[in-house]
Amino acid sequence: MDRIDLQVDVPRPKEWPGNATPISSEQMRDQVYAAQTIQLKRYSRLPFSWNSELFGSFLRKHAMLDKDSAELLQATIDTLGLSMRAYDRILKLARTIADLEASDEIQSQHVAEAIQYRQLDRQYITAEETTRL
Repeated sequence: MDRIDLQVDVPRPKEWPGNATPISSEQMRDQVYAAQTIQLKRYSRLPFSWNSELFGSFLRKHAMLDKDSAELLQATIDTLGLSMRAYDRILKLARTIADLEASDEIQSQHVAEAIQYRQLDRQYITAEETTRL
């Protein structure tokens, strides 16, 4: 499962949440195009164009975390026993989530959302371990 970036179980909802406003396909498309533009601009002088292509020092430079975000990600890696490959994939995904929100900085909520997309890694975690995250 380490090589799969997004791992999401999507059960059929029984009903639509009454207070949730769905995003339209057009709005989502516009968000994605805006995020792509951000990435193309960010990496215009580098040998790649997308967050998914980041590696090593490029990843550390362009997906820097503040203290809280770094601690959250490290606690998750330690608790779930994830590999450095998983760490890097979560970091790239958090960078992309931040881009989708037009945020220059990766914030802890971006890291938390990226971690949520690693659901299959979490299927073996116990309730006790969850409280430590």
